[in-house]
Amino acid sequence: MDLHTHTVFSDGIGEISDNIAGAEQRMLKLVGISDHIHYFTPKTFNSYVSQIKRFKEESEITVLAGIEANIFPNGVDITDEMARMLDYVIASAHVWLEPGRADLYLKLIKIALQDENVNIIGHFGNLFPHIGYPKEEELMEIIELAEANGKAFEISSRYKVPELSFVKACIQKGVKLTLGSDAHMPKEVGRIGWSLKLFRKAGGKNEDLLFSEML
Repeated sequence: MDLHTHTVFSDGIGEISDNIAGAEQRMLKLVGISDHIHYFTPKTFNSYVSQIKRFKEESEITVLAGIEANIFPNGVDITDEMARMLDYVIASAHVWLEPGRADLYLKLIKIALQDENVNIIGHFGNLFPHIGYPKEEELMEIIELAEANGKAFEISSRYKVPELSFVKACIQKGVKLTLGSDAHMPKEVGRIGWSLKLFRKAGGKNEDLLFSEML
């Protein structure tokens, strides 16, 4: 699977059909289109969802309609109406934080984990090399909150996160995982080798993945 791909509807350079073709060429069973939410107007969002649904019917593989929303201190910028039209919502913290402020990052993640519209936390921990690493008990609190709210974490091949120990803890707690390339061009779709390797190293099995029933 590759649930994190971008198209010309946001900052990618390929059409939706190009990303799907790329996924087919890499012999994926499941691909998700997940453009950045802040690029959309109501009109372009409707067109986006319609196109994905149309290509979904024509494709030989499973195609899902997703979006990548942003986490802010006052909430995730996804509306109930938009979420109802999608198969899944990724929430990511696209913020700049001072070194030593991992606590602020974790506060944002907690906000997303308690949002009913969110399914997946995108590239968790990509800021840690710059802002510092949380304590183990703080990370376990995040995993337990995800477990309580039925959220999943993305294993990102682009950012090479989360850490192996975090993925292992998710599997032990029954927290679902996803694999994502964060592709911004069709040839990058399906480049999930790093994610898959880490997932397997952590002892992950198909049932540990979100949407495993589609694989």
